[in-house]
Amino acid sequence: MKKITWLGLILSLYACNQSPQMPASDPGNGGLFLPEGFEALVVVDSIGRARHLTVNDNGDIYVKLSSTDSLRGGNIALRDTTGDGRADIIQRFGTEGSKRTTYGTGMLIHNNYLYYSTATEIYRQEITNGDLIPKGKKETVLKDEHSHGVHWHITKPITFDNHGFMYVPFGAPSNACQELSATPNGATNGEGLDPCPELEEHGGIWRFTADKIGLTQKDGERYATGIRSVVAMDWNPIDEHLYIMMHGRDNLHSLYPDRYTAWQSAVLPSEEFLKIEEGADYGWPYCYYDQLQQKKVLAPEYGGDGKIVGRCEDMDLPEMGFPGHWAPNDLLFYQGDHFPERYKNGAFIAFHGSTNRAPYPQSGYIVVFVPFKNGIAQGSWEVFADGFTGTDTLVNTSDAQYRPVGLAEAPDGSLYITESNQGKIWRVMYKGEKDKFGESHLAEMEKRKLLSHIKTPDIIQDDLQKELLSGQKLYNTYCATCHQQNGKGAVGRFPPLVDTEWVKGDKQRLIEIVLNGLEGSIEVNGEMYNSVMPQHRFLSDKDIAEILSFIRQNFGNQASMVCEEEVEKVRNVCVN
Repeated sequence: MKKITWLGLILSLYACNQSPQMPASDPGNGGLFLPEGFEALVVVDSIGRARHLTVNDNGDIYVKLSSTDSLRGGNIALRDTTGDGRADIIQRFGTEGSKRTTYGTGMLIHNNYLYYSTATEIYRQEITNGDLIPKGKKETVLKDEHSHGVHWHITKPITFDNHGFMYVPFGAPSNACQELSATPNGATNGEGLDPCPELEEHGGIWRFTADKIGLTQKDGERYATGIRSVVAMDWNPIDEHLYIMMHGRDNLHSLYPDRYTAWQSAVLPSEEFLKIEEGADYGWPYCYYDQLQQKKVLAPEYGGDGKIVGRCEDMDLPEMGFPGHWAPNDLLFYQGDHFPERYKNGAFIAFHGSTNRAPYPQSGYIVVFVPFKNGIAQGSWEVFADGFTGTDTLVNTSDAQYRPVGLAEAPDGSLYITESNQGKIWRVMYKGEKDKFGESHLAEMEKRKLLSHIKTPDIIQDDLQKELLSGQKLYNTYCATCHQQNGKGAVGRFPPLVDTEWVKGDKQRLIEIVLNGLEGSIEVNGEMYNSVMPQHRFLSDKDIAEILSFIRQNFGNQASMVCEEEVEKVRNVCVN
């Protein structure tokens, strides 16, 4: 038996408390604010609209870009050959034979296969012999065969359990199961369909046998229902449960101004952190979770007013409720030993940031951490990484410098974070003494919860339209939740109103869009959009004229005003 000396034991214990050798961090951590003892470096910059990512055992990084466009989209493979932590080999792959789609979500390695997805397909390629670019045939694992004339909430993140199953969400193609032509206070009063037919093949998680290809939804089984939209999803190996972050519904005030204030619409409903039980129903579209009241309440489409519980009493509750519209886009249970013990088996969540909090500041744009103990979430959430916005008060989504999306754990236990504006990737490392890490190291991060882009806004002081003229107030109330207060929209989701013939051109077409709504694919300034513009017939001719005059004479646009009589004329033609 090898003799252990006291000196050897001391040196051994000392080594266990030290972080493994890590590359040098960047000055200022690449712009990030992190808990004391953590540092970061920028692995790569400006690779395209980076979303999810995964790291191979040899340190190679694979990144899913937002689109499949052969010039700007596809996948990116990264390799560091010098050991400085920065990628010096950057290669694009995976665009062959792909249709141009957006919302690429899903990138992970399972059983030596690299899995990646678009909004409607999941692909895989085998990785062998240490190759950076997968040489295996590109196989279609799953194809979403629904027509999806409107691309809402149909992203395809992927995760696997340790029992031979793969999990895929099939998101809901509507906000709350309304007829797409329904209008606020209009002929249908925006009522939701009851029972909701979307729940037959949407609004839930499906489970499939892993390691098969050529699948469609019919090859799987519905695992849980009542789930509107999922981009962030991970399997927790400690309690052996699937966890997701559900995107809450939108437009409480613009659709139901008689029941909800603009402030309520900005902060509600919750983004729900759900522990998925087989057969569970989490309430969509009939219910939503109010994190302020800490209960599920009836949705307005089904007679709710923000207080009525009704049928929601029997719905399954989340583990935790986050502020509304923060857009949770990735979830990762940390398994490594590199970070302090506090982080072991806990959950990191990347919030892409809100688009529809007007007239209040946009919020989110951070990475948070939720401590777990014995498979149970502990206490509240913590700010883990901030600084992505580049500023505090965000009036528009486009004001944010970066928008965090993807999370991945490296073999050495460091954490990678992607962002989707410019395509930057950070590597977060711990450089302190793990056994001394405690609450005091989190104090500065806790203070960041008071910043405008994180805190719950003050109803009066944080209202950004207190002194605006009528046309702009109307625009901010009914339009800016999607198109943003600067008219620049949100890339991939809501088209811009800046320097486009859709706004500056034919007034009759513009009025018809506001009155009748618009759905289906359109191209605006070189970008494709496939979403829903709801009808706004409930607005008066005067209100519509003021809104359209405002957008035609602002945001750099220089077009003629729209008169009330012009709106009246188009409305009458539409009615006839």
